[in-house]
Amino acid sequence: MGLDNPLHIVFLVVVLLLVFGAKRLPEIGRSLGSGMREFKDSISGQPSQPTLTQAAPPPEPVVAAPPAVQAPAPAQAPVEPTGHS
Repeated sequence: MGLDNPLHIVFLVVVLLLVFGAKRLPEIGRSLGSGMREFKDSISGQPSQPTLTQAAPPPEPVVAAPPAVQAPAPAQAPVEPTGHS
């Protein structure tokens, strides 16, 4: 008897979902994990090292220089078709 049967685990998860709701379960798991970690650290006497590191700020976006303004092409006189047919 215990949690070695997968059916027992499924039943326990269903009951937890009904009691606490889907939004609260990750929060409860996170706090339970941090509490266990703190307990282990206090028993061993070693200070814990933070597991979450602060991420470096994202690199600044590279802004492409605007295209150079080109001088307008010189106006050409319209070419009239010649009378050769």
